[in-house]
Amino acid sequence: MGTAEKYKSAGVDLEKANLLVDIVKKIAEKLPQRGVVSQVGGFSGLFSLDTTSYKNPVLTASTDGVGTKIKVAIKANMHKGIGIDLVAMCVNDIITCGAKPLFFLDYLAFGKFDEKVFSELIEGIVEGCKISKCALLGGETAEMPGMYAPGEYDCAGFVVGIVERDKIIDGSNISIGDIIVGIPSSGLHSNGFSLVRKILFEENRFDLDYIPEELGKPIGEEILIPTKIYFPIIRTFINKNFQIKGCANITGGGFIDNIPRILPKNCKAVIKKESWEIPPIFGFIQKLGNISEEEMFRVFNCGIGFVLVIGEEILEDVQSIISALGEKCYVIGHIDKRKENEKQVIFI
Repeated sequence: MGTAEKYKSAGVDLEKANLLVDIVKKIAEKLPQRGVVSQVGGFSGLFSLDTTSYKNPVLTASTDGVGTKIKVAIKANMHKGIGIDLVAMCVNDIITCGAKPLFFLDYLAFGKFDEKVFSELIEGIVEGCKISKCALLGGETAEMPGMYAPGEYDCAGFVVGIVERDKIIDGSNISIGDIIVGIPSSGLHSNGFSLVRKILFEENRFDLDYIPEELGKPIGEEILIPTKIYFPIIRTFINKNFQIKGCANITGGGFIDNIPRILPKNCKAVIKKESWEIPPIFGFIQKLGNISEEEMFRVFNCGIGFVLVIGEEILEDVQSIISALGEKCYVIGHIDKRKENEKQVIFI
């Protein structure tokens, strides 16, 4: 038995490497690859940075995963949405500083390689890159028997973006009286799934195809809705030179942990709890799990996936632009003076 055969008997098939590259090339062939110098399959990806539109460009980067939402996708045998989630989790982070995504890379690890699962993941990643207007520069796929069981996988994403130094959005000029605008989420996004799985599938033992009256659709379909990518909205504000003072991606940590990341120490966010429509899935989970309101706002996005902090003078323009893009937004609160030792997010 040769070396390749011995390795294959241990659970790793080297002959699949070329197949993976072919699959990626076929799925990604219609994806605009502006700036990409190298083709998929090399040892590294090459990207030519066009700085002609920038005076003092700054690169920004982020990496993230999808968490245990993957376990639900495996159970449902639906994986394209996970690919979109992977791009969204990274892109939604870098756009908070006003950056434009340049390129994305992925890392996929399988217990045993599955062509269907891999193809669906790549389809989702490519779709996410299209929405984000960024190139798919490359990636890595690992077959790791012993680390993951057959049928299991994990993934991580990496994105690099660019922003003009004097246009970086960092929250430093947020001031008392500013308005907090919330842009709706598409659902649970990719956070809190360890708790979601415990409540729905362990404690209440629902099947993925169970249709609660409150939801009007199968649970599996609802909770696997891909994470919304907010770049098309933020890009419009960037192109129009709107003075967005702060942006927060409402991911793990919810409102309570994420909004303070952009606030000056002397400011607090006052959130009006009834100012937006909370999707039924959140109430369904809260009731079943007997979860406190505070924990809901710390674990989940509760229907708001992205937050903007703006001056009141541009509120109408911001609302008009978001509406023109076919999206909704809500005025969910304002910035107030914070007392010493007071929380930076309060709910009224």
